[in-house]
Amino acid sequence: MSGILLGAAMPKKTIAVKMDSRVAERVKRYCARRGIKQGFFVEKALLEQLEREEMTEDLLDFKKHRADEGLAMSFEEYLRMRHV
Repeated sequence: MSGILLGAAMPKKTIAVKMDSRVAERVKRYCARRGIKQGFFVEKALLEQLEREEMTEDLLDFKKHRADEGLAMSFEEYLRMRHV
């Protein structure tokens, strides 16, 4: 998950969102049945959605630049250039 560990000691920020009351109730019941906190569930769901969106963007970028692939330098050459 993008290097973010859920539950790790990270500073927390409160946000307020409005949502359909039926969705809020489903989340409440789901979390209660599984013994998890709603905040944890919502944070995890948001991170997963962000990753899906970012993956889609990455794939579109890859497709867009596929034709330029032959112009790119090798990874090894890049590392040498960066003195890594």
